[in-house]
Amino acid sequence: MKKIMYLCLALLLVVALPAVAQESAEACRQEIMQQAARIKSLQCDFVQTKHMKMLGEKMVSKGRMYYAQDNRLRWEYLTPYSYTFVLNGAKVLIRKGERSDVIDVNQSKVFREVARIIMNSVVGRCLSNDKDFKTTFASTPQWIDVTLVPQSKALRQMFASMVLHFSRQRQMVAQIDLIEKNGDRTIIELQGEKVNQKVDANVFTIH
Repeated sequence: MKKIMYLCLALLLVVALPAVAQESAEACRQEIMQQAARIKSLQCDFVQTKHMKMLGEKMVSKGRMYYAQDNRLRWEYLTPYSYTFVLNGAKVLIRKGERSDVIDVNQSKVFREVARIIMNSVVGRCLSNDKDFKTTFASTPQWIDVTLVPQSKALRQMFASMVLHFSRQRQMVAQIDLIEKNGDRTIIELQGEKVNQKVDANVFTIH
């Protein structure tokens, strides 16, 4: 369950980190915060590939993500299994098959911490907050890469680092790499992004 939450966190970092021209780290941070404030909603499909180092195998999953301002997110796996995570304000819904669990963020330390980081990410504060991540920037003519190394104990238990790959042509993130401490790697590729288009409020319903 925690891994699903942090995958959602990674996707919300997409919202917080639109592509910017490569300058100094401080100039990038300032531009990111300005751009993040303009993004009201995001919808996209995703393909997730998990590479397991010990087994030499990979698992491919596909799904869809919806984000809207005021701390609303739906992260839904469609194939090869059904799994849905919905964050709406102070409530979280986790649905696997026929089973659904609703969690009050304020009553769970883990979920409360995730919600705090999510809100910081949406407004762009994640890059200037050394408590959560140490960030480095790298660029090529086609890409801007941001590497985030978790600093908090909770995040370090999950991932060694996260790498966000931005396409200069698309002006949006195209791929996210989540590197775990054991060497496993999860790659999330985003497709068909729709920015600031109306999102059906029903996708965020928790019941």
